Amino acid sequence: MSERLRVLVVSHGHPTMSLGGAEVASHNLHKGLNTLPGVESIYLARVGHPVPRHGASALMSMRLAVDEVLFHADDYDHFFLSNGDTEAIRRDLLRFVGDLSPHVVHFHHVIGMGLEALYAIREALPRSLIVVTLHEYLAICHNHGQMVKRPSGQLCNKASPISCHGCFPDIPVSRFLKREQFLRGMLDLADAFVSPSMFLATRYVEWGLEAEKLAVIENGIVVKEPAPVRDLPAGVARRNRFAYFGQMTPFKGVDVLIDAVSRVPQEIWGEDSCLMIYGGNLDRQPADFQERVKKLIDDAGRRVRFYGAYQNADMPRLMRSVDWVVLPSIWWENSPVVIQEALHHRRPIICSDIGGMAEKVRDGRDGLHFRAGSAQDLADRLIEVLNEPAAWERLHTTMRTPMSHIDSAREHSELYRRLHEEKQGRLGPEHSAPLAPAGSTIRARAS
Repeated sequence: MSERLRVLVVSHGHPTMSLGGAEVASHNLHKGLNTLPGVESIYLARVGHPVPRHGASALMSMRLAVDEVLFHADDYDHFFLSNGDTEAIRRDLLRFVGDLSPHVVHFHHVIGMGLEALYAIREALPRSLIVVTLHEYLAICHNHGQMVKRPSGQLCNKASPISCHGCFPDIPVSRFLKREQFLRGMLDLADAFVSPSMFLATRYVEWGLEAEKLAVIENGIVVKEPAPVRDLPAGVARRNRFAYFGQMTPFKGVDVLIDAVSRVPQEIWGEDSCLMIYGGNLDRQPADFQERVKKLIDDAGRRVRFYGAYQNADMPRLMRSVDWVVLPSIWWENSPVVIQEALHHRRPIICSDIGGMAEKVRDGRDGLHFRAGSAQDLADRLIEVLNEPAAWERLHTTMRTPMSHIDSAREHSELYRRLHEEKQGRLGPEHSAPLAPAGSTIRARAS
């Protein structure tokens, strides 16, 4: 290929410092793009407290790979998704981006960086494409982008300034209206949006994003050798090791899962079944949630084992001792990395029947669904698979294969090139931004 596509992938965190699905997805895309002929990617990740800023510039390296750079930003308004340090954006971010002159700037999040970064790049690089990946409903919902009502935990089907005021009575309707108008206006500056699930894409279209600007592309995972199936002890026929992977937050439904485990009769659960929890940050959650989880843990007794937080690189090793992966989230979710990991390692999934989970996990083929938020319905699924040893083998055989990070990058690059050609055609030859000769590299420009 004689033309090189230059891409800047922007993330709200680097996966070595902030382990979340969006960080992993953005970094996987960056790595995948750099495996493709004619594509060059550099990765810019926001970093903040407790990492200190180095000197006057917001740009930092911290011994990362040569094509990975950090941008320090701490002055962030969560309500407006806004960065108050516009001086650092003007002085450091725009200089960095101007030196790179990318054809595509792909935001995987604006948390920390702020929508001002998107605005500044649009103004500085009018010919470049700006793409935004939507990972949750943050622009729509102030409740951590979860679309779950406060304090009831009821699912929210459609947001509005009035309904949002119902969740946050101390914030007036007029301020929510101002938020919505500001966010819509800033997001309209993007050329395209990517959603990893059709469910989330549909929600954003209903909110007001142009359907023509939205593409559905699955996040890819780095595919390595799948973990071998757990060896069963002599005389044991059933698969009875259930695992939870994720943060221990109210939205993830870990309390629902522990409650469900306690509801399984002892004669069915037996002495050798167990729930293995890999997760952390319970100490950072609201006090009432911490108390609820601790009481549920006490009630569950030996049925539940805690192994603490984990790194994404640990998954192949951890999966060796797992039979089932359980996702009990009480919010809609989008495209959890845990689902893709479970599919790759061929561990059947038991998940809530809503949102991206229901979309990604085919009931009866990739796993089983249960009614979201219902500990009893989840307990019934646990009883079902414990009573039917053949269920695991049947699902293990019919599970689909997840998308690799290279295949995902390939779909992204095809989208970039199509949009680039369309945009240059609209701008005309006097404003065209030709693709770089194959010999030029982003790494050379970055240095």
